[in-house]
Amino acid sequence: MDTIHKTVLLKETIESLNLSGKAIVLDATFGGGGHSKEILERYPNIKIIALDQDESAWRKAKDKFKGLEKRIFFVNINFKDIVSPEPGTGEFPCTWFRGGLVRFDAIIFDLGLSSDQLENSGRGFSFMKDEPLLMTMKENPSLDDLTAIDIVNSWGEESLVDIIYGYGEERFSRRIAKGIIEARKKNNIKTTFDLVKIIGDSVPSAYKRQRIHFATRTFQALRIAVNDELGALKVGLEKGFEILKKPARPHDSLGAGGGGRMSVISFHSLEDRIVKRFFRDKKEKSEAILINKKPIIPKEEEIKNNGRSRSAKLRVLEKI
Repeated sequence: MDTIHKTVLLKETIESLNLSGKAIVLDATFGGGGHSKEILERYPNIKIIALDQDESAWRKAKDKFKGLEKRIFFVNINFKDIVSPEPGTGEFPCTWFRGGLVRFDAIIFDLGLSSDQLENSGRGFSFMKDEPLLMTMKENPSLDDLTAIDIVNSWGEESLVDIIYGYGEERFSRRIAKGIIEARKKNNIKTTFDLVKIIGDSVPSAYKRQRIHFATRTFQALRIAVNDELGALKVGLEKGFEILKKPARPHDSLGAGGGGRMSVISFHSLEDRIVKRFFRDKKEKSEAILINKKPIIPKEEEIKNNGRSRSAKLRVLEKI
């Protein structure tokens, strides 16, 4: 199946990375491959390591890369597991890395759920389709992997309240958690539509008439919990910063130091808060400079063409 994902803030992200020469870029969240494809087409000498914990991501997007395959290498891992490969370790089994610890010229984190995962994964990310309530980014989860089915059928009421409010910022979290507890006494909650009905029965009628679907925040919260997205983000940012290229010379008063750059696109306040704090901490420690003091947001035209871009925020830093 072809990818249907529309890459958010594509032009702004790539231009913010200040790419040139024979740079090596780490696309830490390959998704639909939009950023990687644009970079390879713009810069004929640049190479990309692309990561995604969803193995199907490359299968769905690889037709886009005909003629470009020799300059992109896909690795099926979560970005929290990234390490800088050393020669001979086989960490990234390709021949690009020779002589010394690898440092990347640029790293991209696009934290949004791709349209392919939302619409075509069959894993229960969308409340608009009746699918098994898995919500895991892994294409083939093992029996040991946490799923949303596990959470809604076995977690206690207070734990449900905590994640629905804490990760989804859902003001009716207590009502929804209570509804889940009562519903599962009768039957296991197995599908997205099972959960949507419970949420709909738990919230006020007026809430269901608002612009944002009444199940949005609960589904977001469960997805974040299943995949430990916020914990992974904190780890991924730290590891990513460590493997950014160090500057060849001290940065000057204009902020041009030549170090590697990291761009992060976030889509909700919890993610953006983590990114903002991480960037601020690196700046205060004189380890990085902020390329944009305020986040870059999509223009009206992009929002019109892709409503899912509405909440996107792009932040960029440079290692010094």
